[in-house]
Amino acid sequence: MGVGTGMAKGLLAAVLLAVLACGGAHAKFSRYSFPKDFVFGTGSAAYQYEGAYNEGGKGLSVWDNFTHIPGKIKNNDTGDVALDMYHRYKGDVQLLKDMNMDAFRFSIAWSRILPTGSLSGGINKEGVAFYNNLINEVIAKGMRPFVTIFHWDTPLALEEKYEGFLSENIVKDYVDFAEVCFKEFGDRVKDWTTFNEPWTYAQRGYAVGLFAPGRCSPYVSKSCFPGDSAREPYIVTHNIILAHAQAVALYRAKYQPSQRGQIGITVVTNWYVPNTDSAEDRKAVQRSLDYIYGWFLDTIVHGSYPGTMTSYLGDRLPRFTPEQMALVKGSYDFIGVNYYTGYYTSAAAPPNGLEQTYDGDIRANTSGYRDGVPIGPPEFVSIFFNYPAGLRELLLYTARRYNNPVIYVMENGIAEENNASIPLEEALKDGHRIEFHSKHLQFVNHAIRNGVKVKGYFTWTFMDCFEWGDGYLDRFGLIFIDRLNGLKRYRKQSSYWIENFLKRY
Repeated sequence: MGVGTGMAKGLLAAVLLAVLACGGAHAKFSRYSFPKDFVFGTGSAAYQYEGAYNEGGKGLSVWDNFTHIPGKIKNNDTGDVALDMYHRYKGDVQLLKDMNMDAFRFSIAWSRILPTGSLSGGINKEGVAFYNNLINEVIAKGMRPFVTIFHWDTPLALEEKYEGFLSENIVKDYVDFAEVCFKEFGDRVKDWTTFNEPWTYAQRGYAVGLFAPGRCSPYVSKSCFPGDSAREPYIVTHNIILAHAQAVALYRAKYQPSQRGQIGITVVTNWYVPNTDSAEDRKAVQRSLDYIYGWFLDTIVHGSYPGTMTSYLGDRLPRFTPEQMALVKGSYDFIGVNYYTGYYTSAAAPPNGLEQTYDGDIRANTSGYRDGVPIGPPEFVSIFFNYPAGLRELLLYTARRYNNPVIYVMENGIAEENNASIPLEEALKDGHRIEFHSKHLQFVNHAIRNGVKVKGYFTWTFMDCFEWGDGYLDRFGLIFIDRLNGLKRYRKQSSYWIENFLKRY
């Protein structure tokens, strides 16, 4: 007996030593903590990166127009030059390679491909050539291009012709644009997203008027262009969902069998925690999720808008025909999820019936604080709180509610202030970003272990860039851009951490 126990202990010790010897290199938290096919990348968007806004045959977009209106953007910043990636893409792709990235996520500027927004206005060959060069460069460096077809930059010509996404006419023009992309790039691009954060486009652009095209009801803001905050966000979203579904149907019928790619949509949400354990606050949490997340996912997964919306909004929420609904339901191979923050949520009374707005329709108050205590450390961007556990909860919720789809975390990140008085060597020290990504990745890892089919994680963003209404104030990048010295690129500490995290042994 004694001898047997001793032998067993000796064997166990030997086995443990062998395991440690084999897995020693991978024992620390690294890419090897994730499934073998897990994709690590970082992201960008055409308007925020490319510049060259009126070069190479490109038409104008609503953002080219909006940023040129004084007072719309902090410091009147624009994306006219942005990071000049249009001219510097080769060096930029090399930086991605240096960080050991598996993938690069970028968007295609609609008006760079179709300057008038419509196929009838002709395809811009220079625009097609630019994206071919970028795609080829990414692949040559051993990475996968993850391509977003639409990231908020509606062609200005379509906005002026029929008010862009407020019109059903946009569906055909969008699908034509998507088809040009499939045809020209789909032999090499295997990962397509139809739309990025359509919630942000609809809410910021049509409920509060802070983003292009800048519309809202006069009682919401006097500084936006006249619109209807009670109806327009729902109309715009309805047309986006129809455009998405038709593009997916086209891809599946005509291109996917030979190109063998995958196509999905990328949506954004916060995670919400009830302010108290009351039934009212728990319902407010569900409404908050439904009006930002379920608005898209209930629709494409289950085939109808969430009940919290249909029961409350009445004729303000457009309806799908049975044929449209059949097209919409199941129109995804994966779901892209953008996550930045968590909030405490409590029930709120419905708004004044004469001054309805999308934001009021949710009937919820959200705050980063409960009894003066933040849900997580407040960040430089005042609407964000560092709450990594929320990402795991969101992934688990998505798996439960939406038939455990394949998920890519397409954006997750943290910013610091663009402050010219901070010396360069200090500005490159971003330990908070290292900790941010490390913790969020650990919670993604938990979700995978709990059976959620998360297949990738993309940081936002690759390089410090134009951050919409904030202009160049927020620095979300792994790479520092010296805007005072010819847009010189410098690697932050986080870029070296990621390089090390993603190193292959």
